[in-house]
Amino acid sequence: MQGTTFMSHLLELRDRLMRAGGAVLVLFIMAAPFANTLYEYLAQPLMASLPEGNSMISTEPHGPFFVPFKFAFAFATAIAMPYLLYQLWAFVAPGLYEHEKRLTVPLLVSSSLLFYLGILFAYFAVFPLIFAFFTSTAPEGVLVMTDINAYLSFVLKLFFAFGLAFEVPVATVLMVRMGMATPGSLATKRPYIIVGAFVVGMVMTPPDILSQTMLAVPVWLLFEAGLYFSRSIKPRSKDAEVESDDGDTVLERELDEGIAEFEELGTDDDTPRS
Repeated sequence: MQGTTFMSHLLELRDRLMRAGGAVLVLFIMAAPFANTLYEYLAQPLMASLPEGNSMISTEPHGPFFVPFKFAFAFATAIAMPYLLYQLWAFVAPGLYEHEKRLTVPLLVSSSLLFYLGILFAYFAVFPLIFAFFTSTAPEGVLVMTDINAYLSFVLKLFFAFGLAFEVPVATVLMVRMGMATPGSLATKRPYIIVGAFVVGMVMTPPDILSQTMLAVPVWLLFEAGLYFSRSIKPRSKDAEVESDDGDTVLERELDEGIAEFEELGTDDDTPRS
């Protein structure tokens, strides 16, 4: 019985992964014919900052062909992210309580929106500033001509850093919801949060003070936003004490059932075989 349940979980996981991979593949096939155009949009912030007569280069023979397709695949994955998160939620949802399901959907939606907001902030606000700064500080006689593959790696790293950093409000709300912290305790740690934001900016961005500050300041402001919203969140400990008819909590009852099934399985294994 337990083996059947385990196999059904594996089959469902395989089905969810195939759906997620299929969605990315379909979006990639749709984006592939526009790979060069998509890369041109991606390179626009740098191209606008390059001195007149300078351009991007490719140091690899296959770079002009493969690099745009690499970005098209990353673009397809980013577009499919809400669906990927939905597949993850659909897999774990049967094991969640009703109050946890009600909380999960808003968190998934807000996480997706904040991730996209971080990417847009990086593209429209951060890239023009840092590329203008980088190109203006080039020594005399140095031509700024960036390799297209190096540029793609650079911007994808920043996209991921800003997208992840913009999840700070969600993390703050979850900490309060799970009872790991209170709004008051988080507020007293504000100086450490600010220092930590600059440390995160130093680790997740290139080694220049401008891009580090452009990441650290939004992280701090988003922490303040998450702290504001968390004041209206009830800790989970008040909701999780749901009792069954016999007075045991739901978690204790399920734990007892799991132990009983494990003992029964062990008894079956010890049965002599003919």
